[in-house]
Amino acid sequence: MIIIYDDQYTKHLRRITHPESPERVATIAAHLEREGLLGELCIGRDASDEELLLVHPRAYVDRVRREAERVGENVAYLSTGDVLIDASSLATARHAAGGALLAMERAVSERRATFALIRPPGHHAEPVRGMGFCLFNNAAIAARAFVHEHGGRALVVDFDYHHGNGTQAVCSAGTGVSLASTHAYPQYPGTGSAAENVFREEAAIVNVPLPPHGYGTEAFLATWNALLPSVAARVKPDLLVVSAGFDFAAGDPVGDLGVNGPIAARGLARLIREVAESHACGRIVYCLEGGYELATLARCVEEVVRVHDEAGREVERLESVRIPIEQQAVLEKAAAWRE
Repeated sequence: MIIIYDDQYTKHLRRITHPESPERVATIAAHLEREGLLGELCIGRDASDEELLLVHPRAYVDRVRREAERVGENVAYLSTGDVLIDASSLATARHAAGGALLAMERAVSERRATFALIRPPGHHAEPVRGMGFCLFNNAAIAARAFVHEHGGRALVVDFDYHHGNGTQAVCSAGTGVSLASTHAYPQYPGTGSAAENVFREEAAIVNVPLPPHGYGTEAFLATWNALLPSVAARVKPDLLVVSAGFDFAAGDPVGDLGVNGPIAARGLARLIREVAESHACGRIVYCLEGGYELATLARCVEEVVRVHDEAGREVERLESVRIPIEQQAVLEKAAAWRE
């Protein structure tokens, strides 16, 4: 599996204690190296203004630039919301978006899976509003770039504990980018109810809200095993872009759905691989989102990389697991829409 990573991703918010810390990506990279899983390491690149403008208007990009320059040696909140910035934030966020774009380019050209080990994360970043640790929406930029350059359809798969409100805002524009998401509801940012779902030809938004705690590993995987094939069969994506947030894992200080993180990560990766092979010629881009318990986060990413480095295996379907009735109702509606 191709891994996009370099030291630039550790420069944002280096001087303060913060959940979205440089240690997140540094710990993952060191762990993968110890496990012999960094054999296909690729240095990231910056996103151009034109590439950022695929999702974010120029006025917003200029605002991030001005406010990052104004911070100097301090740390401050971006004026649009609850995201901290320092003088390095614009350069690192631009590099994160570029890393997602590079991962997309390699996934498309080589018809395989890539993992953009990047920060700051992106799925909360709306077109004109940074929030929730996010400045630019890395996954949405990669998905939009794919549609713009190749004319196909992209499906964003988001299993982060928190709802990707920014990605949903991008998908709402109906530009060939769809979203399938599970997330704790009504936890931060308070969006992502089933009432926000959209079923249409050019793009779909399928939210499956989960209870904030104690959903469990088997129910979590069973939900995704019902959700993703159903949405993919209707959307027929040419690329899967995965907002890979592992804060659903038990013990995560910012999330925690009571899910065994490494087991779920392996099951999700197997499922995503199978769906991509069926619909997208194996083309998958993983973009790191949340996950704040460092040892668990590193093991989750390890499991994803191992699945894509191994020979194909059967997906664990877990049909015998009973999915809670509220989530089952949303899944049944999605399945009916497929027909």
